[in-house]
Amino acid sequence: MLTRTLDITAADFLDGTGWDIKPQGACKAEVCVPLASVESGFDLTATAERLGMAIVTDEASGLTAIGPESIGDRALATAQAPELVLSDLDGNEFRLSSLLGQKVVIVSWAPY
Repeated sequence: MLTRTLDITAADFLDGTGWDIKPQGACKAEVCVPLASVESGFDLTATAERLGMAIVTDEASGLTAIGPESIGDRALATAQAPELVLSDLDGNEFRLSSLLGQKVVIVSWAPY
């Protein structure tokens, strides 16, 4: 999930991650993870920490990346890649989902 602020609502968190904040905790499909205090309001930092989601901010762009979850800090909950849309060398939109059903290797590089 990408955001410009850490002050997001539980509904924004659901839209971006698929985790629904309920009285019993953070829930996704059949999995519910108890949270410290849901009644006092949604706390992104505490929720992300409880779900094992990294929060990384790029000051230059003003964007913050959240997730994905790694419950128990040992493994990702799924091996399903999120939708990734990038421009190819000709400037055309390329979607990772166009390769659905094929084996894919993603190689990335960053100059930092």
